[in-house]
Amino acid sequence: MNINEESEKDNIFKDQITKVSDFKFGNKVVNVFDDMVNRSVPFYGEMQRMTAELAADHAQETTNVYDLGCSTGTTLIGLNELVSQKIHFIGIDESEEMLNKCNTKLREAGVTRAYDLQVGDLHQDVEINNASVVILCLTLQFVRPLYRNRLLKNIYNGLNQGGVLILVEKVLAENSLFNRDFIKYYYDYKRRLDYSEMEISQKREALENVLIPYKLSENVTLLNEAGFAHCETFFKWYNFSGLIATKQ
Repeated sequence: MNINEESEKDNIFKDQITKVSDFKFGNKVVNVFDDMVNRSVPFYGEMQRMTAELAADHAQETTNVYDLGCSTGTTLIGLNELVSQKIHFIGIDESEEMLNKCNTKLREAGVTRAYDLQVGDLHQDVEINNASVVILCLTLQFVRPLYRNRLLKNIYNGLNQGGVLILVEKVLAENSLFNRDFIKYYYDYKRRLDYSEMEISQKREALENVLIPYKLSENVTLLNEAGFAHCETFFKWYNFSGLIATKQ
């Protein structure tokens, strides 16, 4: 899966910015998003593949599969060929620009199943029903901490028995010493993919008050408090992780 095929190169933070604003998912980001995420998230393509195969094994016919924070639709496209046409896709994102790009990519990928793309703010109550799979791929980290527990409980209540939540997140290390190391390794990764020191610094500043990561253990606790009985880590790379949790 070549997620950069239709994306422009991410040069948003290439030039010096006098005052860096909080990161927003507007048109400027939408146009370069696929390149940005591939160069900013280690093993992004593999995480997408793993998410799709996990979702496919738990998606049930005549149910809904939700992608919350669906962005440009990469996750839904990866899942499309793995599940029955009787499964309904619902993508929710707060950015209308992202949803327009998502719809274009779904059509270009030949997705013919029924799907809905909805503008929605995950800080508010989002309707979830008849769900066998809910996906939060690099999304919960952008939800303000005060609202995360309510969102996860809403997801839990909207899942059918045996349904799963797949959660991919940037995380903090359990120990501050390792956290410093992991951040260093992460910035080394970005340098290898041609991000400059200025780009790394300015994007870090833009995300400082927008992307708020938790420790892996804190995310597991949130899932348990929401009602999920079983939770398993399926991916880990320094400060990125993937979790799957089931509703029994």
